[in-house]
Order: sequence, then structure tokens, then C-alpha cells
Amino acid sequence: MSMRTVDWTALRRDDEEPAAEGLRARKKRILRRRLSDTATEMFMERGFDAVRVAEIAEACGVSEKTVFNYFPTKESLVLDLGEATLQSLRTALADPGLSPVEAVLRILSGELDGITSWLSAQDDPAQAKGMLMRFGMLIRSTPSLRAYQRDMAEQQVAVAAEALARRTESSPDDPEPQIAATALLGLWPIQFQALRRHLDRARTPEELHKAVSADVRRAARLIGSGLDALAPARHRW
Repeated sequence: MSMRTVDWTALRRDDEEPAAEGLRARKKRILRRRLSDTATEMFMERGFDAVRVAEIAEACGVSEKTVFNYFPTKESLVLDLGEATLQSLRTALADPGLSPVEAVLRILSGELDGITSWLSAQDDPAQAKGMLMRFGMLIRSTPSLRAYQRDMAEQQVAVAAEALARRTESSPDDPEPQIAATALLGLWPIQFQALRRHLDRARTPEELHKAVSADVRRAARLIGSGLDALAPARHRW
């Protein structure tokens, strides 16, 4: 069985070809992308619960075991960006040259770049916007996907709290890094909501990027003020 899938590559910041990638690694990366793209298409067409992992495996010409070798859960087939965000948080929040808010805004901007670049590459902008809307609806209407998102968000808060605690020589369990991490990760829902709100209004991907970024930065300014107030003078972010 074979099916035509949409190329979602631009949405994946971790899917870029490494400079010195071997043939084996390249094949694995391409198969991982194909599994996720195929699953996403099937979920959007028929609904998440109506599609079995065995069907995804058959559509890609591999075994069900192979699918789970690449993706530990059915949910991770479609929500695979969270792992990349975890690594981005570890790296960006460890940079002493960036404030925590600046670091998170840089990650969010990169993710938004992926979305608007993907939109720019599509032949039919209206159809592409509709696909993004359906993708969002798929997640919002599927309890297991929402639960997976919540679990991933908790992991991201924990990673951010650890990074912030190292910056201030405190414990990740202290109230300050905990609330700071929670506030910073709250910018992701702001970006998703802004994207959904502006998707139909913006005429071009560039306008969409500008409008969404403006909303996110409004929220980030409020968080930045709070972080300055919370951090002790000797531990300014």
C-alpha cells in the first residue's frame, strides 16, 4: 500500500540534513520523516483513534515493530516537535548571553519560521492554511493527544527549571525557577492561539509571522518584568 503525503519537513527543526551524514543515518532520518508524515495524513483524514499503527506501518512498507523503534507511542508520531523543543530549551537557556525571555523567544521564532516557511512553499496557500487548521483541530479534539501535550509540557517545564536554577545557583525545586519556567513555557500556548487567530486574517506568510510574533512579544514583556522582580539582585537573569 502506498499513499501520497504532504511534506511537513519545514516544520521540523531537527530534520535538517547534517553536514556529515552517513548513508545509514540518512535512510533512518528519511524513514522517520515518512512515518510521521504518513501518520499525520491518515490521522487528519480519518481521525486519530480510527487509525491503527499497523496500518501506518503497512502504508510505509515496514513492520509495526519498526514504527515503534522510531516512535515510542502512537501520539509521538504526530507530536514529535516536543522532543526538539526540549533540546532547544537546554541549549538556549544555558546561554549566559541571552536572558531567559530572549532565549525562549528565539526558540519560538524558529518554530514559527518553520510554519511560515512551510506555508510559503505550498502551491495553494488557502489549502495549506486549511491543513494547519485541521491539524490543530485534530490535536484539540483528541483526548490522548491533549494528554500527551500536557505530559510533554511538564517535561519542558522541568528542563527549563533546571536550566534556570543553574543560572541562579538555586535548586530546580525552589519556587522561583519553578514559576519562572512555568511562565516561560506559557508562551507556547500564546503562540498557538495567535497562530490560529491570525491564520485566516493574514494575507501572506510574512504578515502571519509578524502578527503572531507581535502577540507573543506582548506576553513576553509581561513575563520579563516579572522575572526581573522575582530574581534576587545578585542573580539577575
